[in-house]
Amino acid sequence: MITGDYFKFDSDKVLSGKYKVLSLLGQGWEAEVYLVEEKDTYIQRAVKVFYPERNPENKTLTAYARKLHKLKDCSLLIKYLSQENITFKKEKIFYMVSEFVQAQTLEAFINKQPKKFVTQFEALHILYELAKGLEVIHRHKEYHGDIHSNNVLIGRKGINFEIKLIDFYTQSGGKKELIQGDIIDLINLFYKMLGGSKRYAKIRPELRKIILGRKKSLILKKFPKVSDLRIYLENMSWRN
Repeated sequence: MITGDYFKFDSDKVLSGKYKVLSLLGQGWEAEVYLVEEKDTYIQRAVKVFYPERNPENKTLTAYARKLHKLKDCSLLIKYLSQENITFKKEKIFYMVSEFVQAQTLEAFINKQPKKFVTQFEALHILYELAKGLEVIHRHKEYHGDIHSNNVLIGRKGINFEIKLIDFYTQSGGKKELIQGDIIDLINLFYKMLGGSKRYAKIRPELRKIILGRKKSLILKKFPKVSDLRIYLENMSWRN
């Protein structure tokens, strides 16, 4: 059974004769992610090494790569570069090579804040950047399927944030419902950034009009498409 530390690649291990492992970046249900360095160029990359049980006949990685290529113009997503394979414990293992982004998870970012929540204007900025990126994904009739604070990478860049969305999740169901599910996830993420139930009554009424008590029917009535949310954020009115 996969436990989340299946490969345990040591620092300095070389994959496919090309990539020297530097450190483990993270591990999840389907793969382990490592920071590596190209031996010839010294350029750092990220590799996602898929567990064989989660990638039968390399179908999971292939679908993931095709989706990233289809959405290559979306700045919210990490850029796919290539796929490679190695033999591990006498089994062929596939991994995906992508750009490396120097960032932390949104979960870590929230926990580093003095009171474990993000300021209201910073949270709005993050929500807006995510909405703009999701708009591109949804325009291609695709969805993310698993938006939460550990699947968002965030780093400060000047006066702005650099934000990336990682780890697409394939779910059963109709595309329309799954795309709408992204919108619900996005609002729930905004709610969490602002401090959740402990602070909901304290946030500005303008922001509660976005969260709408986290009621799915009200959210989808007001924001049936993520573009509706993006436009609303661009034109929302503030009380003095």
